Amino acid sequence: MPTAVKACPHLPPADLEMSWRTLAPHRSERGASLYPLALAYAQTLWLRGLSARSLLALDRAFYADLDGSEPVLRQWPLPYRAMIWIVRHNPPGLFIGNPRVHFQHLADRVRGERQEQKCWRAWACWRLIREIQPHLPGDPRHTVTEPDEAAIFRHLQAYGHPGEATYWRSVLDDERPSGIN
Repeated sequence: MPTAVKACPHLPPADLEMSWRTLAPHRSERGASLYPLALAYAQTLWLRGLSARSLLALDRAFYADLDGSEPVLRQWPLPYRAMIWIVRHNPPGLFIGNPRVHFQHLADRVRGERQEQKCWRAWACWRLIREIQPHLPGDPRHTVTEPDEAAIFRHLQAYGHPGEATYWRSVLDDERPSGIN
């Protein structure tokens, strides 16, 4: 039985009837209809005690093909805060893997449409994890140059939604101890 957790306030309500089958029809259409489903599925997995899988569902949401103008983004912005919340509130002993390594590898391995956008969103998540879980080790065998905060910001400005880089920076700033920038 999963450990009792409270719902993530940065995600829509769970639908406990959801399964991977709910998202399967969206393999080819990855736009505005996929995004809220991926967020709700992340919440559902989180409440089932499947933290690592919940982060994978957030990956699907981050990679939905949106241009930034969709109304759903006003209610449910890109899930940077949700990702942090889940990592921070993961109960001891509940498997979540190493999110730092997850995003490090993801950033280096994304392919296909909007590759640059996907890559820099993964690096943005990686940087947030570094801020909130600085003790997590990176993968020493994964030889890739890790970008600094300024590079992530610049690339989110270039490849993200309008205002995404500023939003990401505000999330990052909210996670820093007071007075540290």
